[in-house]
Amino acid sequence: MNYELFRNFAPKFRYMQAIILAAGMGRRLGERTRENTKCMVEVNGIRLIDRLLVQLARQDLRRVIIVVGYQGRKLRDHIGHRYNGQLKIEYAENPIYDKTNNIYSLSLVKEQLQEDDTLLIESDLILSEQLIPMIMADHSPNLALVAKYESWMDGTMVRLDEDNNIVNFISKEAFDYGDVDSYYKTVNIYKFSREFLQHQYVPFLDAYTKAVGNNEYYENVLRIISLLNSHNIKALPIGNERWYEIDDKQDLDIAEALFANDEDVIRKYYGRYGGFWRFPQMLDFCYLVNPYFPSKRMKDELRSNFDTLLTEYPSGMKVNTLIASKCFGVSEPYIVPGNGAAELIKVLMQNTKGKTGFIRPTFEEYPNRFDPSLQMTFVPQNEDYRYTADDLMTFFADKGIQTLMLINPDNPSGNFIPKGDVLRLAQWCEERNIRLVVDESFVDFSIGYAANSLLSDAVLETYPHMAVMKSISKSFGVPGLRLGILASADKELIARIKKEVSIWNLNSFAEFFMQIYNKHEKDYLKACDKFVAERADFEQRLRTVPFLRVMPTQANYFLCEVLPPYSATQIVIYMLRRHNILTRDCSRKPGLDPEKQYMRIAVRNHADNTRLVEALKGLKN
Repeated sequence: MNYELFRNFAPKFRYMQAIILAAGMGRRLGERTRENTKCMVEVNGIRLIDRLLVQLARQDLRRVIIVVGYQGRKLRDHIGHRYNGQLKIEYAENPIYDKTNNIYSLSLVKEQLQEDDTLLIESDLILSEQLIPMIMADHSPNLALVAKYESWMDGTMVRLDEDNNIVNFISKEAFDYGDVDSYYKTVNIYKFSREFLQHQYVPFLDAYTKAVGNNEYYENVLRIISLLNSHNIKALPIGNERWYEIDDKQDLDIAEALFANDEDVIRKYYGRYGGFWRFPQMLDFCYLVNPYFPSKRMKDELRSNFDTLLTEYPSGMKVNTLIASKCFGVSEPYIVPGNGAAELIKVLMQNTKGKTGFIRPTFEEYPNRFDPSLQMTFVPQNEDYRYTADDLMTFFADKGIQTLMLINPDNPSGNFIPKGDVLRLAQWCEERNIRLVVDESFVDFSIGYAANSLLSDAVLETYPHMAVMKSISKSFGVPGLRLGILASADKELIARIKKEVSIWNLNSFAEFFMQIYNKHEKDYLKACDKFVAERADFEQRLRTVPFLRVMPTQANYFLCEVLPPYSATQIVIYMLRRHNILTRDCSRKPGLDPEKQYMRIAVRNHADNTRLVEALKGLKN
């Protein structure tokens, strides 16, 4: 019995086909599409088209039709016969791909569209293995996969009713950032019934192209249909399933992290050094910020001045020094603000001469910026990596150092030397003409934090060989502002550093933050109190995880030894893959016992910390 006769005698049996739109030029991918169409781009060594065809080969499809255009011959040659026995692949050609858009590519196969139920897929997608089976298994005849709107998304947005019917396709002109909470982004995978295609979509497609032209998008036809009948097309939200639409180099970079294999996934994320807002559903337990500040009131004040701060130049170094002086209570000749502490660390280490003492494990930005042959390193000889001021004075007494670097609390150990002992160490350094550099970026997380800072004229003038670094990102919860300060009564050092950084080294948002901070200082103190209480609670819950040995801390993170049978890498990959939580493997950090496994876990708010603990406990299962 031939195909048409079988369809007539067995109407309940439904054939399914897939149509892939792959004619576009992908100009925004630059050199990567100079010689190939977009779906030939590789993500972690595998071409997009191959990923998609392998996934489609697992489905019961009568055929796959690929609409080609730009570099279509290369795409055909690449596919060749490699899917013989798995997929029946046919092609359609868009000869004017450079003058038309995807509505024309789809119109070229409008006859084939009406022959079967159809999966319509755009070729610039990378998808988790679950998405195509998800749409295939759903009983809705006309269905679009959708994802809740996130900041990285561009293209077709839709609104849903309470039954997940698509009630509107939002055009780019109608897109309103005030409504994004109600938007979903189409994943650009649709399933349509033959009847819908025959009686609604294709007739409207013909009429639309005749009226408007071929340089349009096929979703515009769906928009018209949804306005006429809001219950024709349903949406299937994909939840936390991974997917990405690759339009440019940034998309490709993010997709390579999202879809990295286990051997590369940690490197792909850690190598970004932040920017994790591009992964909105991921919980970041790597980077270290105050979860309770800025307050809503302070954010509102920043927002209300957004337009001005965005469009006006910031002040130069002279004015920003004055504002930093006011904000942090240190005289102007003693303080220099920086574009994050990282800028100041770089310049400070360039001005550091002679043998220099470091304590490891520590924040590696300091030793990484300094000549290894001049480094003298102290490593605490105990399993918790605790040390005191007396330990440092004893160890460095005969080392001939000219500078001593102290991170207090230290990173990643969380070791904390009380202020009185730090001042004893500062006096010891003064007597030996040693510059003591104290990085107190995490000091506001310590118990009794209000009295623990060294940032005051009296302290700095008593110990003129001491310099105090502070990253504002950490305890003030504003890493996006890129703000840090260095303070010292050594006015020559401060003046030299001011000359070596750019006159406009702060942006307007960082400047304004310092300008208004003192109005919100009471909220900051409340946030620090709240943090100290949450850290104590989090510590107790972390100690219930049987494969972690949690070390004491006075910072906003815990150094944990990972106990057998697990490794830190295994836990990091499990947490990322299964729970979309990013944690830090510290096992290779200099100064830590190379025979053991370690993780550093940041402290976030109560809900996030609870989610992390529950996820860790789920590893046993």
